[in-house]
Amino acid sequence: MLSTSLTDAINEQIAFEMNSAYIYLGMSAYCESRNLPGFAKWLRLQWQEEVAHGMKLYDMVFARGGKVTLQGIDKPSVKYSSVLDVFKQVLAHEKKVTASINKLYSLASKENDYATQVALQWFISEQVEEEKNAGDIIAAIELVGDSGTALYMLDKQMGSRAAD
Repeated sequence: MLSTSLTDAINEQIAFEMNSAYIYLGMSAYCESRNLPGFAKWLRLQWQEEVAHGMKLYDMVFARGGKVTLQGIDKPSVKYSSVLDVFKQVLAHEKKVTASINKLYSLASKENDYATQVALQWFISEQVEEEKNAGDIIAAIELVGDSGTALYMLDKQMGSRAAD
C-alpha cells in the first residue's frame, strides 16, 4: 500500500502530466496556426503520450491501494515567437518533468517503497528519451532556420511520427 505522502506526491505528478498534455496541445495549436501540420501532429502525439503517462500513474495508485485525487491544471500559453521557441520551451518543460519524477523517485527511495521505485524507472528512462528528442528537434530547426523550404521539409518529416 502506498503511504499518504507518496499518494499525495503521485497525485501531484498526475496533474503535472495532464498539465504537460495541455501545454503540448496549446503548442500544437500554435503550429497549426503557422501552417506547420507536421510539427502540430508531432505535438498532438506528445499530448496523447502525456495523457497516457498520467493514466499510468493513475492506474498505479489504484493498483497499490491508494486514492486518486484529481487536481486542477493551468491554461496553457498559445503565444510563441517561432517554432524554435516552441521546442526550446518543450525542452525546458521536459527538464521540469524530469526533476519532478526524480523527486518522486527520491521520496519512494526514502520510504523504501521498492514497487514504486520500479514503476518510476520506466518514467526515468522515458524522460531521457524526451529530453533527447526535444534537443534533436531544436538542433534541426537551428540548422534549417524558422522559415523557407528547409523548414517545410522538416515539417513533413515531423509529420511522419507514428503514435507509440
